[in-house]
Amino acid sequence: MMTTSDLAGDFLNYEEMLIESDNENLIIKEKPLCSSDGRIKGNKIAIRHTIKTQTEKSCVLAEELGHYYTTSGNILDQTDVSNRKQEYRARLYGYNLKIGLMGLIRAFEHGCRSASDIAEYLDVTEEYLKEAVDCYRSKYGVYATVDNYAVYFTPALGVLKID
Repeated sequence: MMTTSDLAGDFLNYEEMLIESDNENLIIKEKPLCSSDGRIKGNKIAIRHTIKTQTEKSCVLAEELGHYYTTSGNILDQTDVSNRKQEYRARLYGYNLKIGLMGLIRAFEHGCRSASDIAEYLDVTEEYLKEAVDCYRSKYGVYATVDNYAVYFTPALGVLKID
């Protein structure tokens, strides 16, 4: 089973995620979808077929995998608090699968300083990166520490090596 934590950041691209999903007996199809970019039912995941890039598809697939591993039942009614909590868990799972705190640190160590550089390095869209950072900010506050690093979310994303 694929697992993730806030530290993760597995750097899987879309093709690698498809292979991992196949190993988990998940069926991934690109199909016409009207109201969303992804849907899951049981072990079947649909990705909207008109999504242009594999980077965008991988972001959608990461969240749908989050739903597979963390949610149960129909959670489409987001007026229900329980459903909103499950949606949050699924999104956090996806952010951690694609980015994670360690991914942010690795991007920094790689020399990435702008959001576009970080997104490109992590193979995510800039919008997905922004949503992940917003999620981490709501979870951790101003910053989180990992090993010898402080990852700042406010006032802007930044990584500081602590000696």
